[in-house]
Amino acid sequence: MDFNCDFQPRQIVYLENDNQRLYAEVIQVVESRRMCWVRPLVLVTHSGDVISEQPPVVTDLRSAADLFWHSILFRPALDTEVIPFLVEPLATEPAAETHSASVAQLNQFVRRVWQTYQAHPRTELDNG
Repeated sequence: MDFNCDFQPRQIVYLENDNQRLYAEVIQVVESRRMCWVRPLVLVTHSGDVISEQPPVVTDLRSAADLFWHSILFRPALDTEVIPFLVEPLATEPAAETHSASVAQLNQFVRRVWQTYQAHPRTELDNG
């Protein structure tokens, strides 16, 4: 996990776990704690099948709570990979009726990421 975090506010980053990516906007980087305050934008879920031609499922998370997470786990998102996922959700207002389902998906994703990285000693995250 040798990745030098040099994120800037308003930059789009992602957090990945299995077949899902959480794309988020950087609000602030707390360098002294190696943490990143981000605002979730979308959760993209790809089908588990490599040869599947099904488009990924995109969950709008703009109305979800912000996250404060280890910056070492985030990666910078390339414009070409994230723009297609942001075009449709950003053209509309977040739907109120899907808010609780979206938040539940975000919570499940965060739990899975935490479980995946819980096996790493804290020193690995701190030494980045």
